[in-house]
Amino acid sequence: MSLSIYDTASRKVQPVKITDGKVTMYCCGPTVYRDAHVGNLRTFLLADLVRRALEMHGTQVELIQNITDVGHMSEDIDSQDKMLEQAKAEKTDPFAIARKYEAGFHNDLSRLKIKPADAYPRASESIALMQVMIAQLIETGFAYIGEDNSVYFDAQSFPSYGAISGNRLDALKPGHRYDYTEDGAKRFHADWALWKNAGMRSEMIWDSPWGPGFPGWHIECSAMSLHFLKGHINLHVGGIDLRFPHHENERAQSNAITGNESVDLWLHGEHLLFEGRKMSKSAGNVVLLQEIIDRGFDPLAVRLCFLENRYRSQMDLTWAAIEAADATIKRWRKKIAGWGLSRISTDSEFLTIIDNDLDTPKAIQYLRAIEKDETLPDRASRFLFADQFLGLDLNRVEEVKAINPEQIQLLEQRMQARIEKRWSDSDSLRIKLEESGLEIKDTNTGQQWSWR
Repeated sequence: MSLSIYDTASRKVQPVKITDGKVTMYCCGPTVYRDAHVGNLRTFLLADLVRRALEMHGTQVELIQNITDVGHMSEDIDSQDKMLEQAKAEKTDPFAIARKYEAGFHNDLSRLKIKPADAYPRASESIALMQVMIAQLIETGFAYIGEDNSVYFDAQSFPSYGAISGNRLDALKPGHRYDYTEDGAKRFHADWALWKNAGMRSEMIWDSPWGPGFPGWHIECSAMSLHFLKGHINLHVGGIDLRFPHHENERAQSNAITGNESVDLWLHGEHLLFEGRKMSKSAGNVVLLQEIIDRGFDPLAVRLCFLENRYRSQMDLTWAAIEAADATIKRWRKKIAGWGLSRISTDSEFLTIIDNDLDTPKAIQYLRAIEKDETLPDRASRFLFADQFLGLDLNRVEEVKAINPEQIQLLEQRMQARIEKRWSDSDSLRIKLEESGLEIKDTNTGQQWSWR
């Protein structure tokens, strides 16, 4: 058995290649000028699921995830670098901003049970790596110094440009949003900056052989992935929004250095909607993991919501779905504790499901069927084996918070009202109990309560 994943470049499901007994992975990390929202976190979960699936087969994985703390994407700003803009808004140093939101990023990963990468190299600490690569690209004719003293990659020097996204150079029109800053400075409109001349900028700049400046966005991932993974990446992960131009440009840079395909397989996760709309600051619907926790939900409810959708399908997350997932996790933990466990054994049927392009919706359906089938032995074993991949912390014992004296009194009053068939009073008391945080269910044996 082996894991197969959809490769964006070949448009096919391909087996993940193993080199010298190990899979090398690179995942594009966050730009740390703000908190990561749940849409960002879906991409980082994708890398975690691939890693867990491989490790369940006993495969060693080396995962590198960069931290972009050198400005922001130079081709994706309107007037000012987003790192500097946020530093100005918070009246502090831009690197203090970076460290603050980097710490928040790691905290969110921990709360979602996303395993740490083997290294998180920072762009600010990898400037020398980028400058060495840029110098090599100039020397080999893949890059040049423009009229504005910035260094550009010569897109026309790389014939297979467009293999990932399908965007061919002859079809790219001048003036698209990634080129607004360099009109007239470069030889061809689709060329992109490797090193930006500082100009009037006075913060977050470095000396270089081409004068003071700062790196372009794309060069950092090429430099760090090739350096930390020793020149070859088996699996490169990112959100679908990075397919073009970021990964297309990264592929060109990396392959120009190595002389061959530097990445075996390109894996992309699809967009996340929230309540039917794309998450954006302007729409006012950006949802952070902390907000979900503040509403009383287990953060792993979000993880389960993601698992119930295929990673390469656009997903619409809702508060109702999060609430339902939260209830499911709590129910599973309670049942697993009740079923009892002697040992965890391998479930080959579950492995077959996830090996097929991470079919997580089918994996969840499989567990739901096991939950309902009371004739099956070792149900706890099957769930906990699956949880090595799912990461839902299903062996956690749920703590039941005690109810207070006022809630006890309301429950007793409601029970009496139902005995006396005072239904209006019973309904009023239910409302009060629900407002206090309890969920009430009426059964044949009487009323039952649980924390919402």
